[in-house]
Amino acid sequence: MKQRVSSRTPDGVKGLNGLLELDPLSRSKRNRPLVIADVLKDWIAERGLKSGDRLPQERELIGLFGVSKGTIREALKALDAQGIIKTRTGPGGGAFIAPVTEAGALELLGNYFFFKGLTIADIYQLRIRLEPEATASVVGRLSELDFAKLESKMKIYEHAPATIEEERLQRVAELEFHELLVGFCPNPLLTFSCRFLISLLKNLTICRRIYGIPNPELREQGLSYQLRLMAALRKGNATAAHKIMNQHMRYAGHLMEVQEAFVARQFLKVE
Repeated sequence: MKQRVSSRTPDGVKGLNGLLELDPLSRSKRNRPLVIADVLKDWIAERGLKSGDRLPQERELIGLFGVSKGTIREALKALDAQGIIKTRTGPGGGAFIAPVTEAGALELLGNYFFFKGLTIADIYQLRIRLEPEATASVVGRLSELDFAKLESKMKIYEHAPATIEEERLQRVAELEFHELLVGFCPNPLLTFSCRFLISLLKNLTICRRIYGIPNPELREQGLSYQLRLMAALRKGNATAAHKIMNQHMRYAGHLMEVQEAFVARQFLKVE
């Protein structure tokens, strides 16, 4: 039995009796496997398919689109390369929705920027704009359990570190506080964008070098801003939360840029 699909189709494809056929014009305009791959992505999204769900069998897809086996296989290869599906051979095989994790997406995007020469200023230029918005959006959404999770993270860096390794771990915990906070934002794109910037601060070489230098002011001021922020969140004051996070990001960015310059000077001395 052939799968029925939505009448909503992308350019180059038209519906016919609940099935899909390629618009003849698309055959010359675009690579047919890529057109089919786009349609299948829409089909997956519209049905809300989850990781592990199976796509129609190859024979069904051939009948659905009226194209050759080779074309369908190329379309599936395109989706596999994009990480949308994984194919299995043998009994019980076929094409299945692949798990697309946030961690995997962040890592891939981070790899793209690895050789782009990002600076601390580049990162904080966006953090200053995005995190206050994400923070204001969580006002009224936090439960007591949510507050407890945030406060538990803050306890890790509420005291002065005894070693440089403890200071590094405290810095990571402070970044995790922000990851946790923006995770309550109702806008998934804003959450992902903020978390991507935070992941850069965790993983970029220049940042790891900065965390190897004692910087008590960064911890003390960061904790001070976060305590004020938590008070504003508990009071349900979105305007105050936005303002405090904006100030926090600007001050943290300034301190990180100072440290970035220091690390650069040390590196030049070694050279």
